[in-house]
Amino acid sequence: MTELATRDADAPVLDVAAIRADFPILARQVHGRPLVYLDNAATSQTPRQVIAAFDDYYSRYNANIHRGLHTLADEATAAFEGTRETVRGFLNAAEHREIIFTRGTTEAINLVANSWGRANLKAGDEVLISRLEHHSNIVPWQLLAAELGFTIKVIPVDERGVLDLDAYRGLFTERTRLVAVNHVSNAFGTVNPVKAMAAIAHAQGALILVDGAQATPHQAVDVRDIDADFYAFSGHKVYGPTGVGVLYGKASLLEAMPPWQGGGEMIRTVSFEAGTSFAEIPHKFEAGTPAIAEVIALGVALKWVSGVGLGAIGARENRLLEHATAAVSRIDGLRILGTAPGKAGVLSFVVEGAHAQDIGLLIDQLGVAIRTGHHCAQPLLAQFGVDATCRASFAAYNTLDEIDTFAEALTRVIGMVR
Repeated sequence: MTELATRDADAPVLDVAAIRADFPILARQVHGRPLVYLDNAATSQTPRQVIAAFDDYYSRYNANIHRGLHTLADEATAAFEGTRETVRGFLNAAEHREIIFTRGTTEAINLVANSWGRANLKAGDEVLISRLEHHSNIVPWQLLAAELGFTIKVIPVDERGVLDLDAYRGLFTERTRLVAVNHVSNAFGTVNPVKAMAAIAHAQGALILVDGAQATPHQAVDVRDIDADFYAFSGHKVYGPTGVGVLYGKASLLEAMPPWQGGGEMIRTVSFEAGTSFAEIPHKFEAGTPAIAEVIALGVALKWVSGVGLGAIGARENRLLEHATAAVSRIDGLRILGTAPGKAGVLSFVVEGAHAQDIGLLIDQLGVAIRTGHHCAQPLLAQFGVDATCRASFAAYNTLDEIDTFAEALTRVIGMVR
């Protein structure tokens, strides 16, 4: 089956061969077979332009930022702050000072919980969280609720993995302070109506935090159009490096929030006699030396994604998902979990009589990398009566031939473990 023969006639067309040439890792073999990498929801691969950014930084202008007066420090600071502007444009934020660099989505959510949450939540208040959430958007709120005494209310999902918007509306009371919800489910690929959810929350006087880790690699995100109060994402999901991510927050909220971590860079003055005064945003929330090379490389990754085009990437992944869904649906005893209309390129499934871990280990021997386990979404899987699934997830560099290889390998493996 050729790419041309299966391509949607009016969908944007990607030069997949040229894209794949940007990713050195795709040329390697695993267990003597060409690598088929379908674990992109966990971590996407990294183009050579991003890899080169590390070499460039450490070879030419490795220096600490903001405080130095020498040439290397000036160049590093300019590159670092240049990424802040790149992120601002990527999210269509109003101001670059609304962009805070973190270690990833998890740290970004913990920052909001421990800064905004600790200052604004109290016993009797309510936080709404969907059953679709990654643990990183559940556990920080549970820890804080145990300390402060507020209540967590769960937004239900139906048998397709679709969030129940009517039930969501009904959960609000005069004590609801925050909604914490993902834009796209990492376990099922469900795309949540976050713009509508934000409007409902704001009409009830509540704020909304959106976990965008699984959205930013697949679709354009406009935080002002969504009207998100907070939006978080991770570099390693969007073709960038690990160990770096972003928290967007409306300037008025960030200005009112207390610092979360103390140290260098986030201060204006420090005195034993007069105490400490803090820097303006965003630096108030960026204590210590940041991941300078990683931030700079993140900027390169976002430019790469924008250059390819998120519309084209999304259309490509939808085609891959359709092809994969049709292929695995022919396998006896296989059940797909998460059938939301318009979902992102995530295919989660279980196989009658076979454990997900066994499938994952054996299919790796055939060169195919998928994810198995609970995907940090145990409450969601519990609703569907399973403790683990297999998950294949797609990116711009995947091909229809790879999907066929995956389906053939899966069929072979299932025959071995039943």
